Amino acid sequence: MFIKAKDPKALVAWYRDVLGMPTQAWGGAALRYDAPGHPPAAGWAAFAASSSYFAPSTSEFMINYAVDDLDALLARLQAKNVPVLKRTEDDANGRFAWILDPEGHKIELWEPKRAATP
Repeated sequence: MFIKAKDPKALVAWYRDVLGMPTQAWGGAALRYDAPGHPPAAGWAAFAASSSYFAPSTSEFMINYAVDDLDALLARLQAKNVPVLKRTEDDANGRFAWILDPEGHKIELWEPKRAATP
């Protein structure tokens, strides 16, 4: 995922400081699925141009990040005064919440459903 930004340095800092993105000196992040318990793949989907799923963002894309602990991340977002647009606990795929970054891109935060432990 590559994002055009009005202020790239400020946006990278926000993703680092607010979402905990492991940014590097070159201005981006390499996100690898090399730890046990993480989703095996990133998701991709195309939506109809008329879809309201990305609202209130007017961007032509939305980012989805898999997170380990949605409650902890939402507490960190609240401490940084980032409003949560919506959250859901009842999806068959796990728990979700939605926020906007400082440039208005909608972000979907997803904590995958974990297999029950015996």
